[in-house]
Amino acid sequence: MARNAWFETVAEAQRRARKRLPSSVYGALVAGSEKGLTYDDNMAAFSELGFAPHVAGHQAARDLTTSVMGIPISLPVLISPTGVQAVHPDGEVAVARASANRGTIMGLSSFASKPVEDVAAANPNTFFQMYWTGTRDAMVQRMERARAAGAKGLIATLDWSFSNGRDWGSPTIPDTMNLKTMVTFAPNVLPHPKWLWTFAKAGRLPDLTTPNLTAPGGQAPTFFGAYYEWMQTPPPTWEDVAWLREAWGGPFMLKGVTRVDDARRAVDAGVTAISVSNHGGNNLDGTPATIRVLPSVVEAINGQIEVLLDGGVRRGSDVAKALALGARAVMIGRAYLWGLAANGQAGVENVLDILRGGLDSAVLGLGHSSIAELSPADLVIQPGFTRTLGAGSPSEPVATSPSASPTRTRTAAKAAPTRATGKAASGKAAAAKTATAKGAGATAQSTAAKTMTTNSTPPAVAATEK
Repeated sequence: MARNAWFETVAEAQRRARKRLPSSVYGALVAGSEKGLTYDDNMAAFSELGFAPHVAGHQAARDLTTSVMGIPISLPVLISPTGVQAVHPDGEVAVARASANRGTIMGLSSFASKPVEDVAAANPNTFFQMYWTGTRDAMVQRMERARAAGAKGLIATLDWSFSNGRDWGSPTIPDTMNLKTMVTFAPNVLPHPKWLWTFAKAGRLPDLTTPNLTAPGGQAPTFFGAYYEWMQTPPPTWEDVAWLREAWGGPFMLKGVTRVDDARRAVDAGVTAISVSNHGGNNLDGTPATIRVLPSVVEAINGQIEVLLDGGVRRGSDVAKALALGARAVMIGRAYLWGLAANGQAGVENVLDILRGGLDSAVLGLGHSSIAELSPADLVIQPGFTRTLGAGSPSEPVATSPSASPTRTRTAAKAAPTRATGKAASGKAAAAKTATAKGAGATAQSTAAKTMTTNSTPPAVAATEK
């Protein structure tokens, strides 16, 4: 009897993705960097938060709708931009269709494997994401192309620090797909015939190019070619952030904020929204979980702009916790990529349905009729849970625990936190973690087969941020 394609949790989607995908491809989705501290803490921190539900007085109808940067959405969950979604031949287009069908926003990476024109056609509510890479003229050309395609917002991801190395190792990946590459990777790919058959039916190989970074009249650069340009670009200043926002001239989100001083600078730069993010634990290891720093950032912003969160979201209850601590919405990355790997477009829709259902259950149990009513009073927050980064002067940054913000902390009977590490079906950290897309050392350009660091892409895999 054939197994039901529907799955009931994101953890099950991850298990199916692991079984279906070649090990290097699956490992690239799990990812992390260095020791994996931030990757683990992103999920463990959600498990340290509890709920304070009511026994009666529940509401028969619950409103889960909101808006982000002026776009109404049916649930407070957005698709976070991830690069080179070659876990499935339809890649970002399948994700765009799924998010459109579920009434939410599609975030498209500039490192994506599908053109912005195709993605925006599949979901008119698309936000285009950019890194600070190349010349200003090149960045303007990319923004104008996205605008012409119908993108309604811009996401600037500027927190990348080119962190190198993982204690559990990184997969070797090719620069391009050719006969030699296929022969080399055959032992890794052939034991996964369902994944291979999906691409065979589509009549194409995994695409490792980045079409949204194509110069006018040129060819799409390879992932490594695009990454090399990024590494050679001087990092942006706050003046550059203001320039990028002005050059776009529309709704603008700054992604990667964890410090209150950076949050205030973002307001000064004129952004529409920020996402409290640590790049899904794929960047500077040892950065606190985003849910721990969210309350301090929300307090510093004081309603001046919208605040979102990404990192570690795996359940609808995680969404409820983030909203209770002040987020307007969350963004997901790995969760929908596992759904895409497990069952294509339908798998992504399945993941969004799971998160919607879990969020609705939380709102029901907490006695509310709308997500707008969620607050810290709905949570059990252990002393020492939150972190405040950058509360001192720019020259003397400090990190404090929540004793500095007593209104954000409630004392409750101590419960042993559950540590969710995302290592599905494996008890070994080395088996469960490896690369995601976007990372390579400075010397990676010189070889045909490359070892990816933070955020890498083996043949047919995506760069994940969440």
